[in-house]
Amino acid sequence: MINIIGLGYIGLPTALMIAKSGVKVVGTDNNNKLVKSLSEGKLTFEEKGLGELFEEAISNGIEFSTEYQKTHTYILAVPTPFNKESKKLDPKYVISAVNSVLDNCESGAIIVIESTIAPGTIDKYIRPELERRGLTIGVDIHLVHAPERITPGNMIYELEHNSRTIGADDPEISGKVKKIYSGFCKSEIVLTDIRSAEMSKVIENTYRDVNIAFANELAKICRTDNMDVYEITRIANKHPRVNILQPGPGVGGHCISVDPWFLVGDYPDLTNLILTARKTNDSMPRHVLGRIRDIMREHGIKDISKVGLYGLAYKENVDDTRESPTLQLLERMDEHLAFGVKVFDPLVKERIVDHQFMNFEDFINEIEIVVVMVGHDHVKNNMELIKDKLVLDTKNICAIDKAYKL
Repeated sequence: MINIIGLGYIGLPTALMIAKSGVKVVGTDNNNKLVKSLSEGKLTFEEKGLGELFEEAISNGIEFSTEYQKTHTYILAVPTPFNKESKKLDPKYVISAVNSVLDNCESGAIIVIESTIAPGTIDKYIRPELERRGLTIGVDIHLVHAPERITPGNMIYELEHNSRTIGADDPEISGKVKKIYSGFCKSEIVLTDIRSAEMSKVIENTYRDVNIAFANELAKICRTDNMDVYEITRIANKHPRVNILQPGPGVGGHCISVDPWFLVGDYPDLTNLILTARKTNDSMPRHVLGRIRDIMREHGIKDISKVGLYGLAYKENVDDTRESPTLQLLERMDEHLAFGVKVFDPLVKERIVDHQFMNFEDFINEIEIVVVMVGHDHVKNNMELIKDKLVLDTKNICAIDKAYKL
């Protein structure tokens, strides 16, 4: 039996996929409401293909509990926040989960940490916990890092088709964990040491953050001199070795917007480029605010409540709002005492901010300026409803001639 700890965006799909492969799985989470919902056959978030996978896992006997199980293998998929002041990883959830495993596990158990962690986290925080308890690493307990590598909106496909990395002290243990992941992963599974596994995941997201920052900085340069960043990028990308990304209103989610800070926090004197990229991407919501101000001035609009932000999620076609650029923008507005802006997202079913509309037409009828923050299919399919509004298209998706751009 495998005990999956943490049943959020990563842990739940992973638990279901392993159960589908025929392995006995118990999913554990300390959220009673979440566990109750799953036990009653109700999913806790929307994701393409997740419903079908859930049904297959249930038919294979997956169980959900708030209790840690006594078994030999644990996979931890718990949150790993960072301290916004120090920019360092806060390992409290991982440490807590590890200690709960140690209170329940069999001798010689394997603890697989899937949560994204800063390089050196297992050496700094996890090994000392085992040593404090008088446990011998490699005998009483085995540590493994197998960082998740999936994104909301495409989780099921990526669980099966993205390559995986397994970092462990002992090749024999790596092989055992590889066998688990081979039950559903159709791509390459790379075996390495723990620190290389930790670092490789963080730099994957840092690489993406730096490249997004380049696109966003280009957008700012072009805006300053009234050039079309999209046309310029289109031409530049004709070069066979150039692939500039599209700019956007900011970077959200719990990977690209967070992981680079782990490196900045741990290596402050060596991460000049990474720090600049983070600052550039974090500045984009403020840039959007400036564009809103320009449009309001141009059209003599003085009431901020006539502005509507379309999209609360951090990316298109998902309901995940973690670190979303819209939430970042609302924080900037709050700092400037700009209250009353309207908000709508077709996929976010619960009210999480003030002045959030649950009906699109009601939202549109209340505003004069639509700021497209997220490129959901929903807005692409409803261009007719916004074509007569002033539109600030931060995602370059609107087929409207007079739409404003970043």
